[in-house]
Amino acid sequence: MTMTMTGGGDDIQPEEFAQAAAEAITDAQTRSFREAGQALANAGLCGVCASDNAGGLALGIEFALPIVAAAGRLRLQWPLLETLLIAKALGDSPLVPELVGGTRVATWALQGSLSDKLAGHARYAGDCDWVLVADGQGGAALLDLSSVVIQNDEALDPEHPQSWLLLDHAKVLATLDAATFAALQRESHILVGGWVTGAAEGALSATAAYLSTRVQFGRPLSANQAVRHLLARMRLLQEACSAGVQRVTRADEYGDLRSTPAVLAHALASAAFVLEKSIHLQGGMGFTWDVPLHYALREVRKFDAAFGSGALAGQVGRDFIASV
Repeated sequence: MTMTMTGGGDDIQPEEFAQAAAEAITDAQTRSFREAGQALANAGLCGVCASDNAGGLALGIEFALPIVAAAGRLRLQWPLLETLLIAKALGDSPLVPELVGGTRVATWALQGSLSDKLAGHARYAGDCDWVLVADGQGGAALLDLSSVVIQNDEALDPEHPQSWLLLDHAKVLATLDAATFAALQRESHILVGGWVTGAAEGALSATAAYLSTRVQFGRPLSANQAVRHLLARMRLLQEACSAGVQRVTRADEYGDLRSTPAVLAHALASAAFVLEKSIHLQGGMGFTWDVPLHYALREVRKFDAAFGSGALAGQVGRDFIASV
């Protein structure tokens, strides 16, 4: 199954990508890391936003959003989000076809910089070929991971740890200027928001199904008023986050780009709440192999840590106070 454009960009809608993405992601989850990348690339997912000169579809970030949401909902353990963004940001670089075609895999260190010789919070770095790192001067550099010393941090996820990278002898493969990197950071807020919102949606659906079939004292757990109230609150948060992420992809009434940090901060906090309550409502079984909601919660917590563990929300508040 491969995504192709049958007409102009106006003939295709972002939501049409969701089902095809889910099928490809489900298939990829049965494969090894490298085989998963090839399967996702063969389905056309890695190149949705990449330049058409590099074999991509050259679509906007709103077309990547349903793909990333499906990855969150299905708990994909592969850096699809990072690969999509980096392939787009590199433009017509000769490196892009390797990402689009699945022969190379890229991740992104969300903290640190090349000038500091240290970067961190890079997902799946031990399995990837390249990593994007801020250069410390407003831009970014794509580095060859074989030239980098990787130190895993298992505090949040011992199975798929975050990585800290020692960059003393890093080999630079390509660079991004400040404007391109700023655009990439904004789009990362949107896609991370989409990923965690998708994770919350998957957990909520699984929990609602469990509660409707789990019978206690002669009736399903979902008939309990306290349970129904909590589910309603979880659904409200999830829907609000989804609407916010969708809204920020569109310009405001003046034609300007909308600010993304508040949307991302809300999505991270709400997704963590929904996932934790989903685990609670399923009797704490989210930390068993049978009900693997803990994988999604780990990813949400890793993203939150990468953005400062609440620092993003604090900055949004300070910016609002300063603006009035």
